[in-house]
Amino acid sequence: GLVGEDAVAPRPGGEHILGPFISVRGRTAAGVLTLTPATLPARWSRILGLLFVSSLLVGCGSEGGGPARFMSIGTAGTGGIYYPLGGALANRLTLSDSVRQYTAEVTGGSVENANRLREGQIDLGFVLAVTLVDAYNGSGDYDTPAQDLRVIAPLYPNLHHILVPEGSEATSVGDFRGQRVSVGSPGSGTEQVSRQLLSSFGISYDDIEVRYLSFNESAGALNDRTIDGAILSVGYPAAVAMEATTTGGAQVLGVDAAKRAELLEQYPFYGEYTIPAGTYAGQDEDVETVGLLTWIVGNASLPDEVVTALLDIIHDEAAALEQVHPIAAQIDLAELRQAPIPLHPAVESWLATKGL
Repeated sequence: GLVGEDAVAPRPGGEHILGPFISVRGRTAAGVLTLTPATLPARWSRILGLLFVSSLLVGCGSEGGGPARFMSIGTAGTGGIYYPLGGALANRLTLSDSVRQYTAEVTGGSVENANRLREGQIDLGFVLAVTLVDAYNGSGDYDTPAQDLRVIAPLYPNLHHILVPEGSEATSVGDFRGQRVSVGSPGSGTEQVSRQLLSSFGISYDDIEVRYLSFNESAGALNDRTIDGAILSVGYPAAVAMEATTTGGAQVLGVDAAKRAELLEQYPFYGEYTIPAGTYAGQDEDVETVGLLTWIVGNASLPDEVVTALLDIIHDEAAALEQVHPIAAQIDLAELRQAPIPLHPAVESWLATKGL
């Protein structure tokens, strides 16, 4: 609504000048701006900049002249894989959408993401299959079902990494009884699968000394020998496992065939996976284990065009996502046919058009 000398005048490269005071750079449809103070003192430049951004986002947030719609993607901590992948998807969604701006949020991971989706606090979230099934059915840690949740897309598989310190005599999870074991951060997806894995060996938390440690804390504790084992649910190659095996000589244990079959029968969303030989220092042979997918999840009310745009990005821009993290190469959209809860209706339509 600025006119005359106060009008926003364009400069080459997408930069605009607000009178003599502030320069603005960015795509206003998404509200992505950079403010550069000019001649006013810094304090007044900051004030005017904030006022200008507020008015711009309200009045010019979309190409239709309405306010921009802000969409959030729940990921996990900044040290893992979820966050950079979520950031890459948010950036590409914003560029493809003229009326919405997407942001990757730092969260506590799968459990928090499922809870915030239930409450409508985020629009999309990365959720491990075990958490997703429990949340949808109202089982496990959930008292009431969240049956409005829908699968939007698969991410990569999270494999059970079972680590023990260098020189450990343990050969399987069955040897963890009476030991100090890291089961993941409290309430995390890793902590959920740790309980399931231990239970398959007849071990409960009463039978071990439980340590609720993050991935990085687990690696440090293995190196310091303050724990006797760690269970991690993470894609490979995992930085935490690389650190523990390289700097501390930790060993990676597998899950034997009988236990893999037992887990798959009890938890249909599990799968059998192989950590190839040479993935980690000192790992001379393939390690057979189990794992489960992470899913991108939303509610049934998520607009169809958002779902379609996200699937198109994953399908058409796979190489760009792999540059963010090579684990993106493990994303297989055909996994949508094996989703553990119902698909969003727009996913069904998209699959039909792609012949998948």
